Amino acid sequence: MELDFTKDDLPLMANTSHILVRHYVLDLDVDFRSHVIGGNIVLFFETGRRCRKGSNEQVEGVRHSQLDETCHNPVHQSCCVPVPNASACSNKSGCNDFLVVGKGENDTSDKNGSHGNLEQASGISSSKNCCDIEIHGSEDFLLVLDCCDLSVLKVEEVDVTVVPGVEKFVSSAKLMDASEDPGDLRNQIVHELVTLPADQWREQLHYYRCCSRAPACGELLFVTGPWSLEIRKAGVQLPKDFPQAIRICYKTKSEGRSLSWTTDQSDRPCVYTVGSPINNRALFPCQEPPVAMSTWQATVRADACFVVLMSGENAAEPTESEEGRFSWFYYVTMPMPASTFTVAVGCWAEVKREACGNDAKRNDEVFPLRSKEDVRMFEQACGHSPYPCRFQDPLAAAQVVIPHRLFAPWCLKESCEKGLLQLIPQCLSAAYALLGTHPFPRLDVLIVPSNFSSLGMASPHIIFLSQSTLPGGNHLCGTRLCHEIAHAWFGLAIGARDWTEEWLSEGFATHLEDAFWSAAQQLPVGEAKEQHDLKALLRWQRLRDEVQNSEEEMQVLRPNKANTGKVCESGASVIKHGLNAGKTFLQVHYLKGYFLLRSFAGKAEEAAYFTFLRKFVRDYHGQLILSQDFLHLLLKDIPQLTGYGLSVENIFQKWLDCSGIPKPLLEESQTWQECRLAQQVNEEVPKWIQVNQRARKRSKKKRRCKEDVFQKLLPDQLVLVLEHLLEKKTLCSKMLECLQKTYHLREQDAEVRHRWCELVIKHKYIAGYGDVEKFLKEDQAMGVYLYGELMVNEDAKQQELAHKSFGTVRDQMDVSSAKIVTEMLF
Repeated sequence: MELDFTKDDLPLMANTSHILVRHYVLDLDVDFRSHVIGGNIVLFFETGRRCRKGSNEQVEGVRHSQLDETCHNPVHQSCCVPVPNASACSNKSGCNDFLVVGKGENDTSDKNGSHGNLEQASGISSSKNCCDIEIHGSEDFLLVLDCCDLSVLKVEEVDVTVVPGVEKFVSSAKLMDASEDPGDLRNQIVHELVTLPADQWREQLHYYRCCSRAPACGELLFVTGPWSLEIRKAGVQLPKDFPQAIRICYKTKSEGRSLSWTTDQSDRPCVYTVGSPINNRALFPCQEPPVAMSTWQATVRADACFVVLMSGENAAEPTESEEGRFSWFYYVTMPMPASTFTVAVGCWAEVKREACGNDAKRNDEVFPLRSKEDVRMFEQACGHSPYPCRFQDPLAAAQVVIPHRLFAPWCLKESCEKGLLQLIPQCLSAAYALLGTHPFPRLDVLIVPSNFSSLGMASPHIIFLSQSTLPGGNHLCGTRLCHEIAHAWFGLAIGARDWTEEWLSEGFATHLEDAFWSAAQQLPVGEAKEQHDLKALLRWQRLRDEVQNSEEEMQVLRPNKANTGKVCESGASVIKHGLNAGKTFLQVHYLKGYFLLRSFAGKAEEAAYFTFLRKFVRDYHGQLILSQDFLHLLLKDIPQLTGYGLSVENIFQKWLDCSGIPKPLLEESQTWQECRLAQQVNEEVPKWIQVNQRARKRSKKKRRCKEDVFQKLLPDQLVLVLEHLLEKKTLCSKMLECLQKTYHLREQDAEVRHRWCELVIKHKYIAGYGDVEKFLKEDQAMGVYLYGELMVNEDAKQQELAHKSFGTVRDQMDVSSAKIVTEMLF
């Protein structure tokens, strides 16, 4: 069926039910002069029944959707995506039935011929949508990859048969069977390579690398569309006969949305993957759906002054590739979705302790060998497809703190030394204490440029943190670091099979950040509970505000409801609102998911709840899940929860499938208002109201605010104080001056300073306009909606401030942020 998806929807075009990428080999050059990354990527596939079996094994006992059925979902749910219709292409174009992308904003073709030989391509038909591609009829099989904002120069089949040593992967009988057709032999070799046992991973990576450098044995026909790269080989009608190793030569575009070309805080050039809504499809052609779990290795070359950081199990060391340029090599042996691939190239400074004993271990060889005995240990306990799993390795299971490194722009090195550097091992240790084995063998942490649109982002082996987390003490920095570390278990090691179920990642990370941070600080149980209750109150108020100010359909945690996890027969689907710029800044999925998990922990008692979480991680790491998989196991392992009337259906109805605030949550909210830390705040706020009243009455007389005695407050208590004061209609300048001096608000963390800026704007406190301007420049991840507040007051000075600040940062600002601010200002 045809689907006319809206501009806010993200199409996942790859036909993953027919063919799956098992490994990527990237060989790339970074050019900061042209803002282009160019080179080639080699894809190794698995197809047919083997492909389906492998895919199912990843979610054995989990997968309830019928992927082999024809897609009959209504258009407002996940549905099949049409391959661009051939009727859009005129015969006068010289390509007959094959799509040529029109000029304009959707033109992703390259002026130097990214469509390959159009006279050869003229026979390709794309009149069917990707749910209906014939794989048993007379038409050629069409490989569909997710791709946009790329210039594809050439696609070719790789002749793996010429690689020395590959003949050992194929038995004599199989060689005889394939001898009549060289294509069959090539495919047989690739099949044996991608299905090597997990304990031969080192050898497998070696041959992947060798095969990626093999010569071509023929070019393939291809076309690029707005969202896809479509490839075929003339005469090949079945996926199993399609080349199982192909090389794509391409280059990125400077405007590509997967990368941000910018300067760091030391005004040095850098580029990094920004966690774009389109993920990595503007960095390399790939299969986007989460079910396309693959491994990868990448060689990236850049000028000698740059450091290349990447998702990789090894802590890469540079080697000189040519004069003035260094080469960096990383690899991953744990299958992951292509969306988790991350790279950052810049003049980063490594922040080290005086004694460097905690640095990540360096590798003297490309693929350090892990013993076969370690890999086989506890093999039966893992439910994922085979790979060298850390949960099977007793040494990894005993590793409380994994090797880690910290990188930052040079000007922030000293700031990182004072705080963040000490926090990393504390937070890693706390996470291990609560959840057990670290899923990944090492961790890099990078302070990214100021245009980063979030406070943090976690990827395999690397975490990006905003510079906004650094000032104002350890609280915000520690909690955000804990949040991103939690994603190693929930979001990465265990992923959502349907991207619309964000709560399975963000809800867990939000809930776990509190537990991790309390453990990292070694807080007594009672003190930890008080801080958790205060945090719950702040999140409750934020959720209440978001529900009032967002569209109802954006508030549903399981928007596809009964169709969650279902895709078309080809594997294609659509992520509703996946490209909505405003969705990036909504935290409903974080907050509702957090409150649901918090309610489970409260009813089950925390010790039993974390015992269950450790078991869940042990059973489901390396796999993709849906909400019901977690809920079924939770209710089975903690049966006392059913005594509260909880069932999977009940939780769907009251929490996951509805908009607004869940009714059970309304009943709990009063409890947090009564916690001791909140009561302290309630005692402080009236004092400030009195200060305001006196200041207004005695505006002509000097009065020092130190005559009033104010308690010392925690950062979260300060946030609550400011939120209470934001509810007051008028606050005078003298009171605001006194408030700032009392709490040193300009030196507090970004959460506190954000509320301070809101107070400044609401009450037109001119002396604080410099604070607002600084915040909009240095804390772009949090300042977007301050622009709206500056405009809504219809105050000339505030509007001038908004336009001036936006003009300063606009060219470097994140695309989604810039789009929202533009709508506010113009």
